[in-house]
Amino acid sequence: MMLAFQPGKAQPTTTSTPTFYRDVLPILQQHCQRCHRSGEIAPMPLVNYQQTRRWADAISKKVRAKEMPPWFADPAYRSFSDDPSLTARQIATLSAWADAHAPVGDPRDAPPPPHWTPGWNIPNPDFVLEMPKPVSIPARGDVEYTYEIVPTGFSQDKWVQMSEVRPSSRAHVHHAVVYIRPPDSEWLRGAPSGVPFTASSLHDEKLGHQAHSTTSDMLLVYAPGSSPDHWPEGMAKFVPAHSDLVFQMHYTTNGHAARDQTRVGMVFARQPAKQRVLTLQLAYDQHAIPIPAGAENYRVEVRGTLPNDATLLSFFPHMHLRGRRFEYNIINPDRSIETLLRVNYDFYWQLSYRLASPRLLKAGTELEAVAWYDNSRNNRHNPDPESAVAWGDQTYNEMMVGFFDVAVPASVDKWRFFIRQNHPEPQANTP
Repeated sequence: MMLAFQPGKAQPTTTSTPTFYRDVLPILQQHCQRCHRSGEIAPMPLVNYQQTRRWADAISKKVRAKEMPPWFADPAYRSFSDDPSLTARQIATLSAWADAHAPVGDPRDAPPPPHWTPGWNIPNPDFVLEMPKPVSIPARGDVEYTYEIVPTGFSQDKWVQMSEVRPSSRAHVHHAVVYIRPPDSEWLRGAPSGVPFTASSLHDEKLGHQAHSTTSDMLLVYAPGSSPDHWPEGMAKFVPAHSDLVFQMHYTTNGHAARDQTRVGMVFARQPAKQRVLTLQLAYDQHAIPIPAGAENYRVEVRGTLPNDATLLSFFPHMHLRGRRFEYNIINPDRSIETLLRVNYDFYWQLSYRLASPRLLKAGTELEAVAWYDNSRNNRHNPDPESAVAWGDQTYNEMMVGFFDVAVPASVDKWRFFIRQNHPEPQANTP
């Protein structure tokens, strides 16, 4: 729960001065160290006293401003199981500790250290699949979407309970999508396996078109700040035997050349799942009218109806640098709107939002995704407020994709889920 910050120095709820080992370290372990430890996305570790003390004032400032831990969901709508927000008491404790000049306390008060799997935010993976050949990223210029097809080598069907994408050059990865290509799929069958390629390098119009559109399901989506996938007991992603994984990588340049060799780790369910998780999306037409120059609150929307019953699990909104706000709604039969999630969007922290209580949606439920964009000078991330913004792949273009995850019966794949009257085929993925 997020509460309004009251100006002035926060006061602890106890009469004793907070200390690092007794009061601060438990908060860091629970809310901060997933990112603030060696090798993770945060710029500094906050694991021990020496690392944390120098940042005490900055920590106080950030938590009081509700900037850390990052979380952008409007608390007026729903509750989410992955919400890392601090309580008012925890904020007061961290602020009082900083105000008291960061006392260390007694090491014997420290809680047991959490168990972190080195190199991962999931338990030790049962299987790791890495792109066989690194991708060379130039120092400057645009980089076309890059693909690499990697056979899983699975001789049996696999149910994936948890998964995580780990780029080796995180600073260059705008986003990554890992697709599941079953053995009976013809998608990109003429493309090379085990080496990076782009749509234009295929020199085949049909294959080039396939690179930008597929009906294959996704294993998971990665963007800066995103969390690994961890599905509830009895639910999992399904990877058929002899499938390939197709890595779709969007790289951006930053003035420094690099090489990236992204990998994905998987933890398998210990028994076949009762429900299969599918990742669906509501995406805005890439040929739509550009966002006008100077527009501060430009609105677009996409609607669609579910072809069959499904249990709604989570959301992952995706926009680019002009992204301001994103919303998922249900349009009721009387045309009233029920908001499921409203996010104050931050391109540099693209989070997933997992419902604390999954929601059963009946066939025919109308869903809506709405996005607002700030193409004005007030947007400090705007690369060119004087120009209209076209829809496209690069960061200086714009995009609007409302990913969402649903659970369906284990026997229902994506093709079967989309079978309904007047709609025999699944919607294509066009991220």
